[in-house]
Amino acid sequence: MQAIGTPVRLPPRHPLFQRSFASASPDSNSKHTSRPEEKGPISSASSDASGLKSSSSSSGPSTHHSSIPPDWEENPDLNISSFKQLPSSTFGYNQHMIINDEFKEALRQTLWQFRAPIRYAFAYGSGVFPQTASGTKSASTVHPHASTAISSVQGNQGKMIDFIFGVSYTQHWHSLNLQQHRDHYSAIGSLGSSLVSRVQDRYGAGVYFNPYVTVNGVLIKYGVVNLDTLCRDLSEWDTLYLAGRLHKPVKILRDDPRVRLANQINLISAVRTALLLLPPDFTEQELYGTIAGLSYLGDPRMALPAENPDKVANIVKYQLPNFRRLYAPLIENLPNVAFHDPRCTNSDWMNDPDTNATLAQDMDPKKRGNMVRRLPRSFRSKLYYRYQSKFQIPQKEFDKMLEESDDQDPKRVKKQQGGAFDQRVASDRREDLMKEVKRAIKSTVQWASATQSLKGILTTGVSRSVRYVREKIAKYRDGRRKES
Repeated sequence: MQAIGTPVRLPPRHPLFQRSFASASPDSNSKHTSRPEEKGPISSASSDASGLKSSSSSSGPSTHHSSIPPDWEENPDLNISSFKQLPSSTFGYNQHMIINDEFKEALRQTLWQFRAPIRYAFAYGSGVFPQTASGTKSASTVHPHASTAISSVQGNQGKMIDFIFGVSYTQHWHSLNLQQHRDHYSAIGSLGSSLVSRVQDRYGAGVYFNPYVTVNGVLIKYGVVNLDTLCRDLSEWDTLYLAGRLHKPVKILRDDPRVRLANQINLISAVRTALLLLPPDFTEQELYGTIAGLSYLGDPRMALPAENPDKVANIVKYQLPNFRRLYAPLIENLPNVAFHDPRCTNSDWMNDPDTNATLAQDMDPKKRGNMVRRLPRSFRSKLYYRYQSKFQIPQKEFDKMLEESDDQDPKRVKKQQGGAFDQRVASDRREDLMKEVKRAIKSTVQWASATQSLKGILTTGVSRSVRYVREKIAKYRDGRRKES
């Protein structure tokens, strides 16, 4: 294993950094401009709006450094309204997974069936990204009238397709959607959009799900979230409910500049949190598995027979190249971690699912203290309070320290450097640090996940809830059977 001072860096013209913007962007061939409700400064209607411009050339930026400026995290403006306000013209392109073009178009056609304006949307889960080598249900048995593209991609792994819709005005959106798709809602829909929006925004993680509905011949589940709620969770980790979903590869179908910026914060925060949990040397699968498992810590479904126990391992195993696309550019721009594997210089390494590259991180307390300092605000506060108790720091001294580390004062421009307390946290015994970080994650996830699950019984109705639970239990039993 090489020393951390001599990492294996990806070549400047590595395929990771040569993907064409047209293929990376879900919107480069979009016709969304014909929809009046999608016009405006944050429309994802075109390649210009997405910030990933089409090019006649087959290559993208000449190096990875042009896409992620080194100082982009210092005082990010989460109130931007245009892709031109992002730190660079190709900022966040790593978030866009490349999938079959016909399948992508079929997913986007689903969005067109909603008259209510969707500002940001992504498809996720096993219906889009396989988590097993084979299945037992064909697409035709799951979807009433699946397109050829969906049937071809899903094959004998027919799955309901999951979506998240980001909207600007919750009540207005549900008002329009109730007029068009009243059958998507449970009995609560009869009480009007005002109550529906209150249930969405005030309880759980701020998401309203309508599962097991058929749209354009495809069985889907869609969750509706206010863009402000989504951006807050991505940048601060107040629930990790949607931030955790975006830790895994998803297919973004409509983009938004605020969300792209907030999600880049979310992704690099996931890397830093995972590094605090990992030893000096580790593999890609260990890194991505740690990241993918963050939001499942404290999730009540994982403690009950309601989820495949191998879910996280399967996600990473079958989506390793997509995890690379998502995280390798971020790793390349962090000063304290690097790939340490000669295989990374091979031209076909990025798309090789059989390569499990090794990495190494610098365990220097100062650098790790900087990682602690740069953790998302809400989550960092929970970790701080845990260590206040452990180190028995007087409340007055602790309050002063929190005030000095406050990121929210607009009058002060601060460089996010770890102080003595952050370094002390980072220097804790690895076993103790892992325990405290995991406890902070669990305290973030548990309440929101539990209340969101309870809310689901009300919002989806009894019959759909029973169906959902039955399918989850079946997945759990299937996973146990494969283990034995």
